[in-house]
Amino acid sequence: MAALDLSVVVPVLNERENVEQLLPRTAAVLTALGCSYELIVMDGGSTDGTPEAATKAGARVIRQTLPGYGGALREGLQAATGTYILTLDADLSHDPDFIVKLWRTRTKADVVIASRYVRGGVAYMPWHRLVLSRILNGFFARGLSLPVRDLSSGFRLYRASAVQALDVTGTNFEVLEEILVKAHAEGWRITEIPFIYYPRESGASHARIVAFGMALLRAFFRLWGLRNSVDSADYDERAFYSIIPLQRWWQRKRHEIICGWTRGAGKTFDVGCGSSVILQSIHDVVGLDVRHNKLRYMRRYDVPLIRGSVFALPVLDESFDCVVCSQVIEHIPFDDAIFSELRRVLRPGGLLVLGTPDYATIGWRTIEPLYGFFAPGGYKDEHITHYTRAGLEVLSREWGFRVEDVDYVLRSELIMALRKEALPAATTVTTAEHARALPAERLAPVHSERVQ
Repeated sequence: MAALDLSVVVPVLNERENVEQLLPRTAAVLTALGCSYELIVMDGGSTDGTPEAATKAGARVIRQTLPGYGGALREGLQAATGTYILTLDADLSHDPDFIVKLWRTRTKADVVIASRYVRGGVAYMPWHRLVLSRILNGFFARGLSLPVRDLSSGFRLYRASAVQALDVTGTNFEVLEEILVKAHAEGWRITEIPFIYYPRESGASHARIVAFGMALLRAFFRLWGLRNSVDSADYDERAFYSIIPLQRWWQRKRHEIICGWTRGAGKTFDVGCGSSVILQSIHDVVGLDVRHNKLRYMRRYDVPLIRGSVFALPVLDESFDCVVCSQVIEHIPFDDAIFSELRRVLRPGGLLVLGTPDYATIGWRTIEPLYGFFAPGGYKDEHITHYTRAGLEVLSREWGFRVEDVDYVLRSELIMALRKEALPAATTVTTAEHARALPAERLAPVHSERVQ
């Protein structure tokens, strides 16, 4: 059986009069669009005949078991079987005719929001609700660096695969913000199109603006950790544009060094690219990362991307003139396969740009504890292998690399330019020397799932 194009999810509670208008109008619009669809009404315990009216209009009625608007929306999203999922309110403040514009925009993003607050959008609502709504949306968007103006709009079109796998826990209207934050952190693309919001046709609103505002603030603090976690898809890009002067300078200094060395270096492979601006800046480049969400986020920049691990790079031998591996090797357990693979994919005479904190410097040994204190859950917690310049010079000789240049960010983060040469005829580094150069703490415990 072919999958449906669209599932329409409508949370309701005593909305019979509105449902009798909304569902037939929605069905007429979707029929005119020529898409296959289903209507799902999530009922929160109506006593006015709403379920019966919805069934009569051709909807599948599901009695929600989770509490609140958030519970209805979460269950509705999971019950949907369409490739896309449309959510809208039952009170006719969301005009069904606007579905046409949402549907036409589906190829441009994974989440399309009918927005009151982008240019062209208008909200006809009581002034006190409008002011509070604008303040809360602005605070949430700014505080979590989310590129969305109308986070509280429930009139949306989702790609089903973008939302059905999210771990959403909200029980009230704050679920709308939670979905956007978590979708963005997973790298899904979000866009807004202007929409005119009108007051409900009949009945009383079930939203309580003060209670909603408090729930939203609580959600903000729950989601702040996710947005500032290295697991967030755009973490590296955000750092480049950070409002924190030191973080912004640090990222841009690294960018200056690496992009300066790779300029004119030829076809480049960025191993462990994440969402770094470096990947966006190098001209002839292919990016690789092990994390789906980082690659998903970077698709918007039209850069060739590969998912894979540095332990087994999924490219042919001698495919690249230059390989960049910045801020990667400290996150994984030491293994000779790392350097073997980086060498294998480089052409003879090719350039390897390798970056990692230098744990022999006082600067890094001072900075890392401070970073861990002010940014818990950040990179400090993931640095499991500690390298030094001396140790990397030893490894470079072992694997047939000549140190061509060395630079630092604040005398703490080491960046090396290594030129591929012929492998030594025999290993010239003794086990004891190797052990001195690379301290034993490099073999600290690692979360193995991060490199699979």
